Amino acid sequence: MHYDAYVRREGKHLLVEFPDCPGCQTFADSPDALADTAQEALEGWLEAHLVDGKIPPRPLSRSGAPAKTRLARIPVRAGLAAALTIRWARQDAGLSQKALGELAGVKQQQIAKLEDPDENPTLGTLEKVAKALGLSVHIGLEEAARIPVSPPRVASAGR
Repeated sequence: MHYDAYVRREGKHLLVEFPDCPGCQTFADSPDALADTAQEALEGWLEAHLVDGKIPPRPLSRSGAPAKTRLARIPVRAGLAAALTIRWARQDAGLSQKALGELAGVKQQQIAKLEDPDENPTLGTLEKVAKALGLSVHIGLEEAARIPVSPPRVASAGR
């Protein structure tokens, strides 16, 4: 899972804004620091919403960015992506944590843990809950990719 971000130069820094996450933005000092800084800001914003019992917005995929900005795709770590997906699916199904727990054959507390970004649920519990929601669990390992982000070019004087 990833969220799209808009990146633009602001003085000596790069400003990263997440159009799907109102108020979520951060600055990076260099293109090399941008990916980690942006992911940290995004995940903090999403986690805060989950912890407060809110349902963060789903990411939209964009094909471009506004003028003088670049589009970057910022990944969300697997545990947080699972918590978000379960929260969204439970909301779509109109189920409380207790009702979902009953459908999945687990306690409400286990559902709460699945939706907590700081918990580390077992795959067995995750599979039971996914099945109750009409979902399946897919696990894959792949090489971590650096997010290629090239900041907007600034016209140089004297040309």
